[in-house]
Amino acid sequence: MAATAGNTTSGARTWPQLLALAFGAIYLLVGIVGFFVTGFGDFFAHDTNRTLLGFEINGMHNVVHIVIGAAGLLLARTLAGARTYGWLLAVGYGAAFVYGLIAIGKTWDFLSINAADNVLHVLTAVVGLVIALGPVRNTVTGRASRV
Repeated sequence: MAATAGNTTSGARTWPQLLALAFGAIYLLVGIVGFFVTGFGDFFAHDTNRTLLGFEINGMHNVVHIVIGAAGLLLARTLAGARTYGWLLAVGYGAAFVYGLIAIGKTWDFLSINAADNVLHVLTAVVGLVIALGPVRNTVTGRASRV
């Protein structure tokens, strides 16, 4: 049985689904681990001393990562869902990149963004576009797929 644009069959996944699943898992993990760095107090702190792998974070930033990660895990179940997740990444992280260009170093920066975050945000937006728009010829298991 072939996979359709909105559905997959018996575990066969397309590469956009796998990429959405991978990005979802990574962002969820980063959000959870982030709380070991920031704790649960002062969610909107702008503190350049709280970083995870060079990325400035605060509690709110962690929550955003957890929500983005959970969305990826849930939406990766179907090709249509993965495409939707791709658009969410493209638009959301594109907006986060623009926000970061304006907010870096400002005391009102409620997400505590730094230059490393901006690079990651623009790259994630590009990955979102790839997930949303990339052609699918076959599922990963070799079954045919229609888009």
